[in-house]
Amino acid sequence: MSFWETLTGSDLTREWKAFEARAEALPADYRAAWEQIKVKVSPHSDFTGRNLMPILDGVLGLLEETAADGQSVQDVLGDDVDGFCAALTGGEEARDYRDRWREQLNRNVAKKLGQLGG
Repeated sequence: MSFWETLTGSDLTREWKAFEARAEALPADYRAAWEQIKVKVSPHSDFTGRNLMPILDGVLGLLEETAADGQSVQDVLGDDVDGFCAALTGGEEARDYRDRWREQLNRNVAKKLGQLGG
């Protein structure tokens, strides 16, 4: 990956298109689960989304393998897709981008208030 690809994110776009092409080959119930997983995992992304690429690649690989084995999506993910995604991202208390931005904002405000008051 070149510096320019990293800067523009074209490597992520290429990788994302490859994910979507792989997902199109899945059975309909697996594609629906893939869509749910993407939505549930995306809030745990960093600014670029690079941190999620290995996770999503692993999940898609799991879905591909189990679909090829003839298992149902419920056998693989269970009935709780939200719980599956929470486990992927570090549990229910996993910090997402909103939490990180909120903490940063609070630190910046505290600094400014400290400078004004002191």
